Amino acid sequence: MPQRILIIGAGFAGMWGALSAARALDLAGRADGAVEIVVIAPEPFLHIRPRLYENDPASMKAPLSALFAAVGVRFIQGAVEQIDVDAKTVLTRDGAGVGSTLGYDRLVLASGSRLFRPAIPGLAEFAFSVDQTDEAAALEAHLHGLAARPATPARNTVVVAGGGFTGIETVAEMPARLRSILGTDSAVRAIVVEQAPAIGPDLGPGPRPVIDTALDAAGVERRLGVAVVAIDRNGLTLSDGEHIAAETVIWTAGARAQALTAQIPGERDRFGRLHVDRDLRVPGVAGVFATGDVAHAATDDIGNVAAMSCQHAMALGRSAGHNAANDLLGLPLRPYEQIKYVTCLDLGPWGAVYTEGWERAVTLEGKVAKDLKHQINSEWIYPPPADRAAIFQAADPARLVVA
Repeated sequence: MPQRILIIGAGFAGMWGALSAARALDLAGRADGAVEIVVIAPEPFLHIRPRLYENDPASMKAPLSALFAAVGVRFIQGAVEQIDVDAKTVLTRDGAGVGSTLGYDRLVLASGSRLFRPAIPGLAEFAFSVDQTDEAAALEAHLHGLAARPATPARNTVVVAGGGFTGIETVAEMPARLRSILGTDSAVRAIVVEQAPAIGPDLGPGPRPVIDTALDAAGVERRLGVAVVAIDRNGLTLSDGEHIAAETVIWTAGARAQALTAQIPGERDRFGRLHVDRDLRVPGVAGVFATGDVAHAATDDIGNVAAMSCQHAMALGRSAGHNAANDLLGLPLRPYEQIKYVTCLDLGPWGAVYTEGWERAVTLEGKVAKDLKHQINSEWIYPPPADRAAIFQAADPARLVVA
């Protein structure tokens, strides 16, 4: 019976974790079947979640079957319902509802995050999102369906709730998307609601003037310092009493680590992420690593913590997979470190803004930043070709995501 490295999730962290673990086994001369790498996820695709605010979100996924086959990773289609860290087993359920138990020697939890949906009246019934591929596709179908509805101010209005990274990227696209559907001369409105007193509160003051310039150019209205208190089929109500008539409300306000983190003993942050050590192990839980959006991981020695971002998930995944394999083999582990941090925020037709450092100093803006954003979204974050040598080169945990 082979030993098993079990990876839960096939997102950026899970995919790179599996490929990096395969690389580690190959480097150690242990690609002999004595250790197997198993990935469990609902389907063998990497969903390109950072692009779901764009047109055609249903196409934003990359197949993983050939990639995993090239390096000997076994894929199981299903979902994990329970984790027993004492027995070192997980309970899985496949698409037909059939349950089974699977053991592990090392577990890498890479189950990702989900959009935070608070108990706001009407949110579940009437709000759209761009959090998951099917949700973004439902929004796109709704937007295209607007053209068949009576022309009213509410039909022509989109409100995005949440003025963070995703909310800004989404609302910046909306005026042009609406006009492409309703007609170039249509009187459209795009409004972003943010309960903080300034747009992009987590992005800080550095890129804010550029963001404001781009949103002004697109005609995006802001409602700042107010919260959404209710959503109905005719629009939404804000905490200051304003009701905005809108047939399209998009919720983007925040994310939380996937619920499986609650089944692993350990300290969690306010997002539900498990605290991990520098090797991405969950302290006090033998054989368990956490990575990607479920990990509260230090990126350096001066207090910075990985964000729930593709940029961090890719490097976290490579480190977790490598360390899980080496830990099983009794080889040295490589502490996770990701000192350089950048952001590239899409600002619709106006362009984009690129920043460097945790203070987010603007280094590029406008078209040149937009060209970089396009390269990131269409090339850098996609999987490598299904070639063993290319995969192992890309899966090196020492490889810099951003140089």
